[in-house]
Amino acid sequence: MGTGYKQGDDFQLRLNRFGARTTFVANNLPATAEGRYISRQILRSGMAAAPNYAEARAAESRADFIHKLRIVLKELNETRPWLEQIVANGLFSRDKMVAIIAENQELCWMVAASIRTARGSDKRI
Repeated sequence: MGTGYKQGDDFQLRLNRFGARTTFVANNLPATAEGRYISRQILRSGMAAAPNYAEARAAESRADFIHKLRIVLKELNETRPWLEQIVANGLFSRDKMVAIIAENQELCWMVAASIRTARGSDKRI
């Protein structure tokens, strides 16, 4: 196996773990109307990145790969404000959320860098 495949496996595992962490957060939100609503949203977007990345890895072309990576980025970008909303609504403290918010941001940067690399450095995401 080449280095790229190992890096892809490592990133897939990281996205899987991120999805599991968002599930943990969602499952521990209060059973209030806002808690249930945010829980559903964060479950959907937070868990979507990993399977979409798996699809990207099986892309049929460079364009398909880029398109699917953009979906991964879209889901991660959507997850961030839900994580922030949990803090803003006082459901969890910033201290409890700082690590997952930081992980979300780092994953976004990594996917964006992959898109730039796949497209070429002179093109926008």
